[in-house]
Amino acid sequence: MKKTVPGTAPDNGAENAEPAASQIGAKIASLTDWRGKILANVRTLIRQADPEVVEEVKWRGVPVWSHAGMICTGETYKSAVKLTFAKGAALPDPAGLFNASLDGNTRRAIDIHEGEHLDAAAFKALIRAAVAANTAPKPKRTST
Repeated sequence: MKKTVPGTAPDNGAENAEPAASQIGAKIASLTDWRGKILANVRTLIRQADPEVVEEVKWRGVPVWSHAGMICTGETYKSAVKLTFAKGAALPDPAGLFNASLDGNTRRAIDIHEGEHLDAAAFKALIRAAVAANTAPKPKRTST
């Protein structure tokens, strides 16, 4: 079994696949407006909160950050950068960062619009909570 190096995507068998970190960097560089700055800041905060984070690119170029499972995605739209947390509904959010996809049973998202700022400390706490949820021991099933 191959071990994934932090900050890189697992080997998916692609021969000349550009490493995910480079693809994410290129995506950020291609966004020459406020969205690129937001996505770059988010990436930095995620790496600070979890130095062992694995960066991947899925779904036609969407940055994905994982640690023992998906933490969040970083989608860019014309009017927002959307950070969707795979298990967001189960995460504590005392600062109220989640402001989108609030009806679902599993996911939660943070939409950041032009001119808005992300509370760095609260966001890092959310990243650490997501990692803790992904790495927590799974309860054993009992037979009935």
